[in-house]
Amino acid sequence: MVEKLNNLIPEDYWRAIVENDSSYDGVFFYAVKSTGIFCRPSCKSRVPNIENVLIFKNLDKIHTTNFRPCKRCKPHNLLLPEEEWIQQIVEWIMQNYHKQLTLEKLAQIGHGSPYHLQRTFKRLTGMSPLEYIQHVRMNKAIYYLLYTNKSITDIGIEIGIFNTSYFSTLFKKKTKLSPVNYRVKYQK
Repeated sequence: MVEKLNNLIPEDYWRAIVENDSSYDGVFFYAVKSTGIFCRPSCKSRVPNIENVLIFKNLDKIHTTNFRPCKRCKPHNLLLPEEEWIQQIVEWIMQNYHKQLTLEKLAQIGHGSPYHLQRTFKRLTGMSPLEYIQHVRMNKAIYYLLYTNKSITDIGIEIGIFNTSYFSTLFKKKTKLSPVNYRVKYQK
């Protein structure tokens, strides 16, 4: 049974706090007077006493108070935990695109399951992790074609595609030109 609510906290907000409901993240934040900390509704910290809770609709109002952001749920970081996780995977891909990458490897690095990573990544970015890796590789290949004199084979190796004909096929699929024709047409 839900505790008797004070007049300032809507029942669904209090339930979201008690149940750590992430669907309310971004809808409101709550601050705890006794600790001086503010959280997002999905925070896994101990449920506060209702008489110590203040509700805020946005971060601007909280920043005018002396409440500090929770170190557990990081409410001042506007990214939701899923978004932050995918952002970390994207950053890792950007630094390691030239390595042999698989969905399983990315899931292991991100401490999640391949299925969950695939589904979440596609929902948030509009493409699968492997499509994203190919996208990054092709953009890097375009850079190397335009600004270096490296051979097509060397560019393929540089971006992590060791089979030159496979690299050329992927490149042509993306740009409608072979790597050689692309270089001739666009190199400055």
